[in-house]
Amino acid sequence: MNILLDKRLQNMIIDYVPEGEALESIVNFFSVFSDYTRIKMISALSISEMCVSDLSRLLKTNQTTISHQLRLLKTMNIVTFKRQGKVLLYSLKDERILEILLKSVEFLGY
Repeated sequence: MNILLDKRLQNMIIDYVPEGEALESIVNFFSVFSDYTRIKMISALSISEMCVSDLSRLLKTNQTTISHQLRLLKTMNIVTFKRQGKVLLYSLKDERILEILLKSVEFLGY
C-alpha cells in the first residue's frame, strides 16, 4: 500500500493523533454524552443547581438512577456539589461543558 502524503504531513498526523492516556481520557469524556439521562441532567444543571430529588422529579427519573449518574458525572469532573444542611446541591463544575453540549446541538441543526 502506497502512502500519498509527504513525510512532513505524515509526521504531523502522527504527532496530532492522540494515543495512550490522552486518547483514553478523550474517549471517556465523550462517553459522558452518550446517555439520555446524563444529557438531560447536564442541560438541567446548566440552568440551576439542584438536589437529587429535584432532578428526579423534573426529569421523571427515579432517584437511584439520578444518584448513579451524578456519581459518574462527579468522577468525570463534570459536576460538583455543595452541602446545604442535609441536602447536596449539584451544579456544573465548568460552564465549558454546556458550551460543548450547545455546539453539538448547533452542529446537528437544532
